[in-house]
Amino acid sequence: MTHPPKPYNPPPPELLKTVHIDDWIVVCDKPSGLLSVPGRGPEKSVCASALLSHRHGEVLTVHRLDMDTSGLMIFARNKDVQRTLSMAFEKRQVAKGYEALVSGALQPQQGTVDAAIAKFSLNRPLRHLDPDGREAITHWTVTERSETWTRVSLTPETGRSHQLRLHMASLGHPILGDVFYGDGNSHERLCLHAGTLALRHPHSGAEIQFDAPTPF
Repeated sequence: MTHPPKPYNPPPPELLKTVHIDDWIVVCDKPSGLLSVPGRGPEKSVCASALLSHRHGEVLTVHRLDMDTSGLMIFARNKDVQRTLSMAFEKRQVAKGYEALVSGALQPQQGTVDAAIAKFSLNRPLRHLDPDGREAITHWTVTERSETWTRVSLTPETGRSHQLRLHMASLGHPILGDVFYGDGNSHERLCLHAGTLALRHPHSGAEIQFDAPTPF
């Protein structure tokens, strides 16, 4: 069930945490409710990329998180690094780990959703499962249960827009607080957090990993 869009009311800038910075990359922990990049209209100019550029000098976008998703993002500090990182994401050389709370008692203990995703031509930004869409694969593992929700670890092989949200909803267990594919009133925020990011450093080639604690 979808809800009418709310006015953009970004969280205070200090909630955007710089996790790592060097001459080539900036890694941040983005709070829920903050756009990754500017949206349409001047009122949506406040975003992670703009705040980090103001704080550290220009940063260049490599990937995005949904506005309501919190967690780790990596930005490039020059165009060569942006190209290198973008290629790493495209070739699935970046390991991303997420944590979510989903509605109900998800069974069994672990599983995989392999279901292609396509855009709704008349209802952006929603997506839907479509065999003719783009490949989308998500692995999930249950880490905690309660009577009304299940905590899961999510590992996407692909990086489609709304992939984790749509895949969990397709199992009948939408992510708590999801206004697009579940009950937006089930939690005060979307309970989806990008907690782990692992890749090769674009300059040194060393394996690096960043972790950000789950805020729910």
